Amino acid sequence: MPEPTAVCLAVCRDCAAALPRRVERCPKCDGRRVFAHPELHALPIGHIDCDAFYATVEKRDRPELADKPVIVGGEHRGVVAACCYVARMAGVRSAMPIREALDRCPDAVILPPDMAKYRQVGHRARALMEAFTPLVEPISIDEAFLDLTGVEERLSISPAQALVELVHRFERDLGITASIGLSYCKLLAKIASDLDKPRGFSVIGRAEAVDFLAPKSVSILWGVGPALRQKLWADGIRSVGDLAQREEIWLARRYGAMGRRLYRFAQGEDTRRVEPETPSKSISAEETFDWDIGDLKILKHELRPIAEKVARRLEKAGLLGRNVVLKLKTADFQTLTRSQRIAPTCSAEALWRAGCELLDREGEGREYRLIGIGCAELVDPRTDAQPDLFGAPEP
Repeated sequence: MPEPTAVCLAVCRDCAAALPRRVERCPKCDGRRVFAHPELHALPIGHIDCDAFYATVEKRDRPELADKPVIVGGEHRGVVAACCYVARMAGVRSAMPIREALDRCPDAVILPPDMAKYRQVGHRARALMEAFTPLVEPISIDEAFLDLTGVEERLSISPAQALVELVHRFERDLGITASIGLSYCKLLAKIASDLDKPRGFSVIGRAEAVDFLAPKSVSILWGVGPALRQKLWADGIRSVGDLAQREEIWLARRYGAMGRRLYRFAQGEDTRRVEPETPSKSISAEETFDWDIGDLKILKHELRPIAEKVARRLEKAGLLGRNVVLKLKTADFQTLTRSQRIAPTCSAEALWRAGCELLDREGEGREYRLIGIGCAELVDPRTDAQPDLFGAPEP
């Protein structure tokens, strides 16, 4: 385990030693990757983001692909689920159609996703994180927030050292790499982890937060997707600095609760805690077709096994769903979602029938390349009250 920090402002990323200042070479291991920051060892919130996770796992298991562009995704009508950095240099990006990806990177090796393998590696990664702190909040299979408050008292290392040691264990034990973001809140830790990839280490401290954020696009803030970004732009708010100049009351009136949150974000404030037990908000599955389908009978036929898959996942999780969500993607890649509330269920038949009703409302005339179904508003029948006990029976 690395040595305690004492009064230090730097860390060696090769051996995790705490150092008093930035130096060319670490006096302990002679490594050159020394990182320094005035607040380095006082910041407790980390964000770990595995680098090109699916592709990295595949390259780990197939060393002959180490220097090749690798794309993980569907066949010729699928999309890119993930790609390595060699492929990214050629312009390939996640969610890009495979056909376009091959136009940009003809030499790419395309591999089908192996989700069971990725989940296994993800679970092992989480176990390594929990060796340093119980406060681990997974965001997806390959990224998580960590609250490392108190790690110095428990392990005699700072949060920065803990994160460096953690990614060493990722590389040694799992054969994957990860980038680190460190700050005093979740918003800035997540932003920091995107600043230096792959195998990066970035820090955003309190003293620099507002000035760092001011010139950035509002889209850098959590919760600002394309629709909200367009609304903000229409109000003349393009940068975080523009947002910071608005009064909180004006933003609240204009954007509701999100307006208040955006105001705080622009000031570098984020009070969200790292929550280790985040319940599932939805369970879903989808299928991409080899050709576009417009016939409702065929679409309903394709929907049934997807509903059965969702039902199995609900049953395995011990949950019921109140809201059925149908997802469709048109031939020109427009995504449509339609939803319908039903009595809480994990029945494949009930999910399928609700999905068929939503399909019927769309009518004939459009062709789709993808169909999916899911459940939101999940309830646990073991702990939640039964809201429909005296209501209508399950459809």
